[in-house]
Amino acid sequence: MPERESHSGATLVSSPSHAPVVRGWKDLARLSLGALGVVYGDIGTSPLYALKECFAPGHGVEPTLDNVLGVLSLVFWALTMVVAVKYLVFVLRADNHGEGGILSLLALVTDQGSNPKGRGETGARRRSMLILLGVFGAALLLAEGMITPAISVLGALEGLEVATPLFRPVVVPLAVGILLALFYFQRRGTAGVGAVFGPAMLVWFVAIAAAGLPKVVAHPQVLAAINPVHGLRFFLANGVHGFLILGAVVLCITGAEALYADLGHFGKRPIRLAWFCVPFPALLLNYFGQGSLLLARGSEVRDNPFFELYSGWALYPMVVIATVAAVIASQALISGAYSLMQQAIQLGFWPRLTIVHTSREASGQIYLPEVNWALMVACIALTVGFRGSSALAAAYGIAVVSTMLISTLLLYSVARHLWRWPIWQALPLALLFLTFDVMFLSANVVKFAHGGWVPIVTGLALFTVMTTWKRGRHLLQEQFSASKLPIEVFIADVGRRSAQGKLPRVPGTAVVMTSQLDGTPPVLLHHFKHNKVLHEKVILMTLVTEGIPEVAAAERFDVRELGEGFWEVVARYGFMETPNVPKVLGRCAERGLRVEASKASYFLGRETILPTGRARLAGWRKRLFVYLARNARPANAFFRIPSNRVVELGAQVEL
Repeated sequence: MPERESHSGATLVSSPSHAPVVRGWKDLARLSLGALGVVYGDIGTSPLYALKECFAPGHGVEPTLDNVLGVLSLVFWALTMVVAVKYLVFVLRADNHGEGGILSLLALVTDQGSNPKGRGETGARRRSMLILLGVFGAALLLAEGMITPAISVLGALEGLEVATPLFRPVVVPLAVGILLALFYFQRRGTAGVGAVFGPAMLVWFVAIAAAGLPKVVAHPQVLAAINPVHGLRFFLANGVHGFLILGAVVLCITGAEALYADLGHFGKRPIRLAWFCVPFPALLLNYFGQGSLLLARGSEVRDNPFFELYSGWALYPMVVIATVAAVIASQALISGAYSLMQQAIQLGFWPRLTIVHTSREASGQIYLPEVNWALMVACIALTVGFRGSSALAAAYGIAVVSTMLISTLLLYSVARHLWRWPIWQALPLALLFLTFDVMFLSANVVKFAHGGWVPIVTGLALFTVMTTWKRGRHLLQEQFSASKLPIEVFIADVGRRSAQGKLPRVPGTAVVMTSQLDGTPPVLLHHFKHNKVLHEKVILMTLVTEGIPEVAAAERFDVRELGEGFWEVVARYGFMETPNVPKVLGRCAERGLRVEASKASYFLGRETILPTGRARLAGWRKRLFVYLARNARPANAFFRIPSNRVVELGAQVEL
């Protein structure tokens, strides 16, 4: 079985379903520890700012016994219903060959055409709408990725302000410095530091649990918050103010999407075991401990109830531990953004970017420079612009809940049309989850003008780019298909010309890259028309992205001889893989096609796209598509083709 490396640095053995194989309790324990560092980094640092925001002066909720019990009840049931029930029990079931994440869920939605109920015009329209929702959800996740590092690092360093107000002026500069260092070292890969993520986060969870436990023992009445009646009473007593508190409560479940996104790295059992053994009890102890502190000291808790759990000398070490935990949470989101963008490129929703593999053994260890520097600029701009975790909280909540709501809708579609659940089984479950999602989103809408617009505007901008690129490529393919010449006709003509001595065939191999499986590649026609010569061996190479994370090595490629020295090679890749053309050619000898990849000539087409055609696309979107196409990474670099063996032939195409 093939091996690969997780974000935590552990080498995993992939099963045919792409999920790690757990051979015994040692594997389970190791993977569960790794999940602590990658999966639970974001949600694990939520206590830094979540409860503080619930009792912020601007919300008008005083820390009385009823209010504290009400808020703690909302926190408890949010963690239970959204994280434990929705994600761990149901969403994790929607794996795509063992892989998770919103684009994996989107790929499952696009596979619904195999179900008779998913066919026809109605089914196609439904899938189109769900695909647009999924793309927007992916865009929001990228927007969330730029907020997480900023709010996590700021939230950790704000502990210095609790120690003394003298540190207040240095919090933002320190945060900027840490973020600069974090993004600078991304180019070196995360395998080395990833090995310590799990143990470091274990220290974090033990530390926050140890701080909360004594307070809970001193004020055990806070345990009554487990009763949901206290949450209902809180709503009734506080009215609109009580409902709007949900906009802060949602901060305790930020990072829940990571449970699903990192499914392929650890598997269901380790993720579930880790949650119930460490993060869930530790988070509850800390939140309940903060609640006990608020009951004991009330309005005297003026800064941050999290850091005020630590007194005297313990505060400074905790700031250090919190900063390390924030960096780990940020690292997980940054690595997730790389993977998400790689999937978007492979699925045709984003132009080609530079993808650097930072590990020879681990295909999942990647670094995208353009994404890295864009995230760095965005994170630093948010840090300097908002200057505090409280100001960023509004922006964070909307991004998180919007993505969760989209995941619920996609999950319902998968349950109905792929798993074929009856409506009486799928609908009540979806409505239950939507109730939480809609309530949280409604409470956050009022924060739109106070920072909530940031992820929405960013998400819409990314969504526009993704859909424009996808639509533009589709329209170009339609144009090429409409004027294509069947390859059989072209080969027959080549045979006649060769027999008449009118077509020279020069020694060597030409590899013609094409996206058409049944037509003559335009670049080949262009070459034939102008140079009036062909190589002795011509390979038509087509790369296909499948709707699965990885394609098994045995199913990687097919080879077919077409006659007259022509061969067809179709290479298949998953949406989490990066194509490698020379490597595929090197393996073609297994199927009877011998070629020296290093000595072949690779023919690529480079279209100059003009936004002056009659394609069904708005003018501004045509211009955007042209700009994206001009700035996309060259195909030879993306496909790992040696640059000194490439022949590019240009053509003008009106869109």
